[in-house]
Amino acid sequence: MTIDYQWRGPLTDPELGALHADGFGGPVEPDGRTARLERYSLGWVTARRPADGALVGFVNLAWDGGVHAFLLDTVVAADARRQGVATRLVAEAAEGARAAGCAWLHVDFEPHLRPFYLDACGLRPTDAGLLAL
Repeated sequence: MTIDYQWRGPLTDPELGALHADGFGGPVEPDGRTARLERYSLGWVTARRPADGALVGFVNLAWDGGVHAFLLDTVVAADARRQGVATRLVAEAAEGARAAGCAWLHVDFEPHLRPFYLDACGLRPTDAGLLAL
């Protein structure tokens, strides 16, 4: 499958909402997500099928305004999984963070995603903390 990846690629709320609903389950969130991306994110990476322009992957890259970037919402459409799309999304996000002068790329993940982030993407394990608010 040929996929086009783009740093800060154009998005619409409906297509991003549909991809998130497909990937994470649950309802499509209300509009406004792309406006938040523009306002708060260092960047994001889109993955699209060139044949029809369909959004098949996405990752958001938040940051602290300095040297720390954070991967959020890595998601791939069901029909595009297990083809290296997510791994490439993370690699493109890492390059975007590096180009912006970031020195660290962080990600939190559920245990079943450990092989993906540590083995496939090359991140190393660290201790972290989380407080549900």
